Amino acid sequence: MYNFPHTGIQILSLPLMEHFYTIQGEGYHSGRAAYFIRLGGCDVGCVWCDVKDSWDASRHPVTEITKMVQWVQATTAEMVVITGGEPLMHNLELLTKSFQQAGIETNIETSGAYPLSGKWNWICVSPKKFKAPLPEVLLHANELKVVIFNKSDFDWAAKHAVMVPDSCKLYLQPEWDQAEKILPQIIEYVKQNPKWKISLQTHKYLRIP
Repeated sequence: MYNFPHTGIQILSLPLMEHFYTIQGEGYHSGRAAYFIRLGGCDVGCVWCDVKDSWDASRHPVTEITKMVQWVQATTAEMVVITGGEPLMHNLELLTKSFQQAGIETNIETSGAYPLSGKWNWICVSPKKFKAPLPEVLLHANELKVVIFNKSDFDWAAKHAVMVPDSCKLYLQPEWDQAEKILPQIIEYVKQNPKWKISLQTHKYLRIP
């Protein structure tokens, strides 16, 4: 079983579920070329999660950070997105340092449920009811992206919007399987609350990873 580190020790390898070069489909950086590194391990437990295979870190090979950097450098990618699973279950200091030294922008997508580690150009926090984000992580958020599954999620979004910096970008994103039903409600909510924007999973419409 992989031991999730929460110390200051630099981690040379991390459990890797998958990696691929694609187009960012969601949120503020939607439409940009991005290399995705999906780490294994998550205990947040979203019932609608579309990557449940990532939850058990022991199922995924522990991979050297130097190899990950080489993969990205072999492409024209200028930005890497670290996601999961829940990437902050791991110490990400060396991972981000290695990418930034290679001139690659580091972005993270996290639930915020674990302490922040690493140096980031962009932090997207997507808070989940199943395991709430830490207030200190929300204070560093550049982007708040709330997945809307049912009507009560609008209150969840509003609750966390007051916990992020004024400069933080605010997005509501329909849960994919509920989109047809919930999207009209999101549209009306954004019209009434224009500080929010709508995020769509455009990569699914484009049929890319």
